[in-house]
Amino acid sequence: PAGPEPGMADGSRSVRGGSPGSSPVLGGRCRGWAPSAVPPGHGFRRVTLTKPTFCHYCTDFIWGLAGYQCEVCNFMSHEKCLKNVKIPCSCIAASLVRVPVAHCFGPPGHYKRKFCTVCRKSLESPAFRCEVCELHVHTDCILFACSDCRQCHQDGHQDQDTYHHHWREGNLPSGARCEVCKKTCGSSEVLSGMRCEWCGILAHAACYIIVTPECTFGRLRNMILPPSCVQLFSRNFSKLHCFRISENLQAESDEDDDVDGSTQVSAKDVQISTDSSKQTLKIFDGNDAVKRNQFRLISVPRIAKNEEVVEAALRAYYINDDQQEYELQTFTQQALLSDDVINRNDAAEDSNSGSVFRESVPEAWIIRAKPKDEEVIRIYPAWLKVGMAYISLRVNKESTTQSVIKEVLPLLGRQPDNNLHCFQTWLMFFLSLVQRMVLDSQELILNRLKDIRKTSIRQMNQTRFYVVENSKSIVRVNLFIGGLPPQLSPEEYTNILKDELAIKTNVVSVSHVYQAQGAVVLEISCFSEAERIYMLVKDTTVNDKPLNAVVIPEVMASKIPQNCWPLLVFVNPKSGGLKGRDLLYSFRKLLNPHQVFELTNGGPLPGFHTFSKVPSFRVLVCGGDGTVGWVLGALEEIRHKLVCSEPSVAILPLGTGNDLGRVLRWGAGYSGEDPYSVLISVDEADDVLMDRWTILLDAEEPADGAENGVAEPEPPKIVQMNNYCGLGIDAELSLDFHHAREEEPGKFNSRFHNKGVYVKVGLQKISHTRNLHKDIKLQVDQREVELPSIEGLIFINIPSWGSGADLWGSDSDDRFEKPRIDDGLLEVVGVTGVVHMGQVQGGFRSGIRIAQGSYFRVTLLKPIPVQVDGEPWIQAPGQIIISAAGPKVHMLKKSKQKQKKTGSLKEMRVDSMAVSEGGR
Repeated sequence: PAGPEPGMADGSRSVRGGSPGSSPVLGGRCRGWAPSAVPPGHGFRRVTLTKPTFCHYCTDFIWGLAGYQCEVCNFMSHEKCLKNVKIPCSCIAASLVRVPVAHCFGPPGHYKRKFCTVCRKSLESPAFRCEVCELHVHTDCILFACSDCRQCHQDGHQDQDTYHHHWREGNLPSGARCEVCKKTCGSSEVLSGMRCEWCGILAHAACYIIVTPECTFGRLRNMILPPSCVQLFSRNFSKLHCFRISENLQAESDEDDDVDGSTQVSAKDVQISTDSSKQTLKIFDGNDAVKRNQFRLISVPRIAKNEEVVEAALRAYYINDDQQEYELQTFTQQALLSDDVINRNDAAEDSNSGSVFRESVPEAWIIRAKPKDEEVIRIYPAWLKVGMAYISLRVNKESTTQSVIKEVLPLLGRQPDNNLHCFQTWLMFFLSLVQRMVLDSQELILNRLKDIRKTSIRQMNQTRFYVVENSKSIVRVNLFIGGLPPQLSPEEYTNILKDELAIKTNVVSVSHVYQAQGAVVLEISCFSEAERIYMLVKDTTVNDKPLNAVVIPEVMASKIPQNCWPLLVFVNPKSGGLKGRDLLYSFRKLLNPHQVFELTNGGPLPGFHTFSKVPSFRVLVCGGDGTVGWVLGALEEIRHKLVCSEPSVAILPLGTGNDLGRVLRWGAGYSGEDPYSVLISVDEADDVLMDRWTILLDAEEPADGAENGVAEPEPPKIVQMNNYCGLGIDAELSLDFHHAREEEPGKFNSRFHNKGVYVKVGLQKISHTRNLHKDIKLQVDQREVELPSIEGLIFINIPSWGSGADLWGSDSDDRFEKPRIDDGLLEVVGVTGVVHMGQVQGGFRSGIRIAQGSYFRVTLLKPIPVQVDGEPWIQAPGQIIISAAGPKVHMLKKSKQKQKKTGSLKEMRVDSMAVSEGGR
């Protein structure tokens, strides 16, 4: 979506246009440099270097005392490199974006050795990072960030199947290599080098322009959900809502937020006020900035001409227009109450052309655009298959929206005839939050421009006019609502939503019902109603259970390429300390964010519903064994509603034990491996089958705490098992660990600490004596089995228990078959106590082999601790029945073959096939 557009000629009434960088009116200024060599939008001036400095174009050291620096964006260059600079200045970057897409900023954080893409300086203080692409900006630069994020879905107005590289400048590792010349293109000293946000191809600023423009998504193309296959009507929802980023909602950073508004002063701004020969002035860019107290600081000499101050003020707001078109007005308290602002540059001062700002002048000023009788505006066609970027059109005081449409359409190859009503003009603001506004057909264009400039000249600088076909677009917003009572009818769910959320049934319908999970999907044909319901759900509870709402996209399965198996990623951010959150960010960058789901935001169901029509997909679960069981359980419940009813599941282990991850060769636990290489391993993994088991717990005695001694027995409970089920000492240790974690959850953020707690709990129980074999009875395949003297009984489905221990043992045994995870059999093992368990953990002993079978009945004669896949509880006396659970589940086992050495994350994403396919 981002990229330079064709050149623009100037001087005629209406011309086909492109980059304003080549226009004498809109282009950059360059002191002491030939106009024909002016790089796009920059205003370079020769500066004296006082510290080691590197060129932003070639990254080489600038020898000598002089270099050339852009007065607006701080681009630094050798004199010899100036004529080759193709990177546009921040002041015109927005105008070069074909389809503006807002960024998705999370909370501020510290990012080492990164550079701001607006001012090009290092991020030494807390800064913002886009959760979808590689953009980093200072807190005081966020308002000037270009809206050129990745377009990850269609929003109902664009339909694009061919994708070009989405280039992002800088913040490459120092070892990165250019795809074109194969030389180093990264730098740790400056913002330099280019990277495609989709395929990851890297190139120099001088080389990327000769790369074939089409992007094939690189090595991960078979796993990425193409943006053309995803539709999301996202108006009224922030990007954080659209991508289901819940943990960052409190730090949402869009245009409506006051990001450090009263003190938009970074360290680099404060330093300029220490020079006694200069003064620091506050500059507001319009009425909106005054209301929000959002100002920029400029440093000017104590005695400076009006023109110099205006020019400095424009640079502070990343505007490189002619300063003659602007003026400064004093800021007074009166400005807050009315529009009657004293004009310091009125006719009274015109006689004194050398008027200056002196020490007695107010420190706060508002920069205003001078009124014009006519202007040249740019009209962009909203349909993308027109071979031009925009039309430049001169408008006057009589020009209306309708007259502009009538004049523009023939230039775009459309004949309006008498059907002007078939077209409309949008006014689009694309600052931090892209907003659209439809103009009335009789609205005077110049009046609209005047109002915007009064509000904010920066907003005017980033405003576009689009002409679009006035077809009735169908609005369809899908909201997933969870937390409802389970097992109700669609009518009952509709009635609950009417009562609790006052939904309007004429624009809201229940499209899907998940009765077992107590969830519905609403289809809403009105943006404002969708927003109202979404916000209201946050504060709504039903039967003392809070509801949750998730905005979900629609995947158009018919558009998915035949050789594409999109990867559905589930991440539990609570697993593995903060690693889960880091992985969320990494996978959103490497894939389409719409295929990455956070499990703490609605669970697995929103993800499975989104992929329900996808003919073939795979699943990656990032979390512990409990998380894997959660996802597999949800898959079992919903598989009959999926077109791909048996997707294969891979594991990125983040928990403490990770026994299933070990068995499938995914390792003992994630320790910071390259997320890209993880995805490659998933792509190359082998498909294997695994048994799953159903455990029916039927208590025959009433639960504890019954009033007056009268109570009903607990209702039967059904749980699913993937790894193992333990009774006795094994479950008792898990229960004590569970209680300790509930008391102080903040301490349980590392595997080392967690295992230390397990050891401590175990040592406390060494001297305890139990006789589990006297408290239970075991029946295997309808046959009674006599139990030896044991303290723990464990049913194992996989050859790993208690963080990798081999409980069954590897010795051959004539009585039993060799265990496999897909043989339809469970192994039953006993342990004699904590010491025995410790010996098994150390590899010195195995458990006591008791039985092997496919159907088990355990009779509990007294309350006994039970745990299934690490989830423990006290089970009342009664029956426990274990049997096979439906079809075997498809799992992905990491391939034994070593991956080829293909370099780092930044270099690995594109293989030679991607380049050859592009025709190079």
